[in-house]
Amino acid sequence: MAELNSMMAWTFIQEVEVPESINDLLIAGEEAHIAYKTVRDTAVVTNKRIIISDKQGLTGKKVEIYTIPFKSIIMYSSENGGTFDLNTELELWTKAGKFKLNLNKKVDIRKLDKIIAEAIL
Repeated sequence: MAELNSMMAWTFIQEVEVPESINDLLIAGEEAHIAYKTVRDTAVVTNKRIIISDKQGLTGKKVEIYTIPFKSIIMYSSENGGTFDLNTELELWTKAGKFKLNLNKKVDIRKLDKIIAEAIL
């Protein structure tokens, strides 16, 4: 489990338009709510899960897709930035382990917090 926790951390840089390519991954009844630019790609939050694309290699042609289903979240915490620490954090405790999302100051933590709360509560 320690190995899972150490590799499952992502940074959301800013809100962006939901990419059209996400439609290929959505299931019946699933709707994309919001998308965020990550270091090399995009993360999309739907009404059912968080989908994070991770481009790999020099060309970025190989893409690994991570899915965090909301039904697997047991607990979560959100922390807004302070005076000296401008980044915010969202931690998700799931059946598979703990995931950490680092959010740039351009990301509205409370907006994301509300989307997650509506999905899991």
